[in-house]
Amino acid sequence: MRIIAGAFKGSKLVAPGGSNTRPTSDRVKESLFSMLDGYGVLQAANVLDLFAGSGGLGFEAMSRGAAEVDFVDSASASARAVESNAQKLGIDHSTRIHSSDVVSFLSSQRGPGQHASVQRRPEGHTGGAEPEVHAGGAEHGGRASLCSGPDEVQDGQVLEARSDRDDDGGRIFDLVFMDPPYPLGEDAVTQILGRLAGLLDMESIVVVERASRAPEPTMPAALEVFRSKTFGETALYFVQLKAESEEAADVSSAAGAAAADESA
Repeated sequence: MRIIAGAFKGSKLVAPGGSNTRPTSDRVKESLFSMLDGYGVLQAANVLDLFAGSGGLGFEAMSRGAAEVDFVDSASASARAVESNAQKLGIDHSTRIHSSDVVSFLSSQRGPGQHASVQRRPEGHTGGAEPEVHAGGAEHGGRASLCSGPDEVQDGQVLEARSDRDDDGGRIFDLVFMDPPYPLGEDAVTQILGRLAGLLDMESIVVVERASRAPEPTMPAALEVFRSKTFGETALYFVQLKAESEEAADVSSAAGAAAADESA
């Protein structure tokens, strides 16, 4: 695996051991990033790479101008591979590595005006919360460190991203890569997208990679597919917030403010 364009063009990436990862092919990656370049979403972007594997998509985004990336994968081998790749590229100060299942991670994040929900242990999980790794940073001497929870992770020092936080301290991701295992059920994909919606704004783009033989992912009410493209056995879906979703949120916020004024 290698980075195909940008500041780190040609750099080889370490892959996790085992056969559970499915790297995006160079052909698909080239077309994907050409489209993202056209949308103007990469420069200074705050990126989220879900089911990260080796981190190939997140690192490609960094190579092409993204400011920072959060990598999420439940496999410890993936966390180690991403950490190694970040250090090799010299961008460990601009990456956060979360060794966590995706649903738990998204539940721990607070979007604009939201409170993070309590992390629930996945069914059958008997241990404590999965650790999160922050790669690099001056206070860690350039070495990865284990973080006890989302607040500590969010306090790490990073480059200035375009939409890292809003005025209320919530997080916004400009670009999200979601490349789940093909066997993951459609209901689970929809559930993840529903949890992700609160961490987006109207300019955010989510890229979902699925098997071309699988049905188009079912979108939660707040999201819509605005473009799709198929490459052999791989299908890419480009997802965004529906305009009415933000309008509804604005109306709800205004109504809540008016009610508070009346009660005062």
